[in-house]
Amino acid sequence: MALQAAGRQSLVDTVVEALRSQLTAGEWPVGARIPTEHALAEQLQVGRNTVREAIRVLVHAGMLRSRQGEGTFVVSTADPGEIMRGIQRAGIRDVLELRIALEAEAARLAALRREPADLERMQAALDAQAELADAEGQPTADSLELYADHDIAFHRAVVEAAHNTALTATYGWFSSSVREALVRALDDHEMPKILHDDHRAVLDAIAMGDPEGAERATRVLLERPKRAVEALLAAR
Repeated sequence: MALQAAGRQSLVDTVVEALRSQLTAGEWPVGARIPTEHALAEQLQVGRNTVREAIRVLVHAGMLRSRQGEGTFVVSTADPGEIMRGIQRAGIRDVLELRIALEAEAARLAALRREPADLERMQAALDAQAELADAEGQPTADSLELYADHDIAFHRAVVEAAHNTALTATYGWFSSSVREALVRALDDHEMPKILHDDHRAVLDAIAMGDPEGAERATRVLLERPKRAVEALLAAR
């Protein structure tokens, strides 16, 4: 299969895309060793240096792993970057549904595992957010983004209090989409207001070591905007 550079795309990028397509198609299963640089260079009709650079890109992306003296092996047939791009393209309802799945479990675990420093971070985020609110407890027009930042800081503190490395890493990837959706919601008069008491209920349940209460409070907090989004979608 000969490859030609397309437009401004470099030949390395073209090889990366070809190898990524083969990986996602399952041509080489997880754990399998991919063909040697020499074999791939012949197959794709490019230089070995080009193949080597393309493999480095896919190693960095977490799809491949090189072992000195053994070869290069498949770690994942899913491209984490493409997964994240898909999340970034998702609508607000999709983001909220994923938030409920991740954050409800995180809050439950946080109630079992939280440490004093975790509770302090949650409290500090709520205090900072409250300072930006008006008399009705809502952000002023010029503080929407900073208000959202403090809100995200609270939710990240809850997730981190679960002390689950995989959960924290996943939410870290996801949090940029959460923030974008939150800023849009804060500026939309058809969306429900953020209630400080809802956040306080989550913090209180975690502080009391009540896993069921923490999960329930998180669902209450996030179900309100999700129902509003569903109503708006149905109206259209």
